[in-house]
Amino acid sequence: MTGPAAPPNVHSSQTRAPRDDLAVLRNRTFTELTVGESAGLERTLTPQDIQLFAIESGDVNPAHLDPEFAASTRFHGVVAHGMWGAALISAVLGTRLPGPGTIYLGQTLNFRAPVRIGDTLEVRVTVREKDEQTHRVRLDCTATRQDGTAVIDGEALVLAPTERIELPRTTLPQVRLEPDGEHGVQKLLAQAAQAATASESVRAAIVHPCDTASLDAVIAARDLRLLTPVVLAPRHKLDAIAQEAGLDLEGLEIVDVPHSHAAAAQAARLAASGAVAALVQGSQPADELMSSILEQPGLRTARRMSHCFLLQTPSYPRPFLITDAAVNIAPSLEVKADIVRNAIDLAQIIGVRTPRVAILAAMEAVNPRMRATIDAAALCKMADRGQIVGGLLDGPLGFDNAVSPVAARVHGLDSPVAGQADVLVVPDMESGTMLVKQLEYLGDARSSGLVLGARVPIVLTNRADSRGSRVTSCALASLAARAARVPGTAPGARPVDEVSPGR
Repeated sequence: MTGPAAPPNVHSSQTRAPRDDLAVLRNRTFTELTVGESAGLERTLTPQDIQLFAIESGDVNPAHLDPEFAASTRFHGVVAHGMWGAALISAVLGTRLPGPGTIYLGQTLNFRAPVRIGDTLEVRVTVREKDEQTHRVRLDCTATRQDGTAVIDGEALVLAPTERIELPRTTLPQVRLEPDGEHGVQKLLAQAAQAATASESVRAAIVHPCDTASLDAVIAARDLRLLTPVVLAPRHKLDAIAQEAGLDLEGLEIVDVPHSHAAAAQAARLAASGAVAALVQGSQPADELMSSILEQPGLRTARRMSHCFLLQTPSYPRPFLITDAAVNIAPSLEVKADIVRNAIDLAQIIGVRTPRVAILAAMEAVNPRMRATIDAAALCKMADRGQIVGGLLDGPLGFDNAVSPVAARVHGLDSPVAGQADVLVVPDMESGTMLVKQLEYLGDARSSGLVLGARVPIVLTNRADSRGSRVTSCALASLAARAARVPGTAPGARPVDEVSPGR
């Protein structure tokens, strides 16, 4: 969550001119207060509200933070901390009525109903009685959901201010929620390293890592025991890069080849023969490596190959997948079905037992003039009929309704996927690439990725990828290779003797 915190919508029974409440805080003194006078605010609950409250309070009850656990509770889903609503009552008392200078003396609270992500609360305080001797004021306090359900009621006792106060509203500092490494990409690295400690490291062909970024990531993945690299590249180039960058090549298995095309061809042969269990792109173009892979029938399966980006942004509570933004340019319905199957496999590999898959389009309605909406509906029906298994599918869904519980609720979408997707399936490579780049450069997303559907997992990289992105991609490859325990077979993919054209 970024940007200065804006004040919630506020309203009051008082009338002032001019109305500049967004810029100025004013109070109501004891003598100005009248019995029956009220003020309030409205606030819509977001996942960030719950996370911030948990951070500040230390209340990490999984009923508020863990959707899977929360689904098993009496509320059948994540709900807000009760005291989050109480804090809004405090906000009205301290900033609206009576306002600045108010001293809180006591508060009773009754919690009547849960508040869920996307619910809008109207919080209101009303003056019930005044004590002229002590300047104490009792106020009735209520919080009501958008459907009219009473959520909280109670009574506040305050010492009202006796002097007028008018101050500029304070601009709050920016707050950014960085996902906890225990539940994010760092967990993935730890999971892969733990698996490597328990068994032999995965042998991977590293194809032409002839720049500093590629070679450095190879050595880092080796040191973390994510992979056992078999480096295919011109030896003289590796030596020159290592010397210039201060990298140590000792212990690396190096196959000296004359150029990048030879490296890609040799790597594909090693993978087809079972000598390596993963392929990692170095500094050569991705299409050069993929062409060599496609030329090896032994690497093909009954699945269409597709790419999954794994992303984590500060504004989303967990890592998620975007597919396919790198391999299939304009996939047909049949190809999209394989794209979904591959993504479900990868989600399960990283620990999402039943991934929520959102099939993205520009709108939620099925429109015969918009192919993406028709394909989305067909994919969901395929899942209903058991042609796609292992995940929950919903679509068509707009991006906002796929990732925002608030947007999904506003649009009236009652779905186990809307607002909490683990996988976003884009209509084509063009839209997927733009989405990923926007998240990376404007949303501070950290990304990694993997190609599935071949007999071995394949890491494709971008020249601009960070060291962390490359190493995390190697961790994904390590986990996928281990999950494939049938040698040379990608998870969920069946090897075949003959593959249909284009596969």
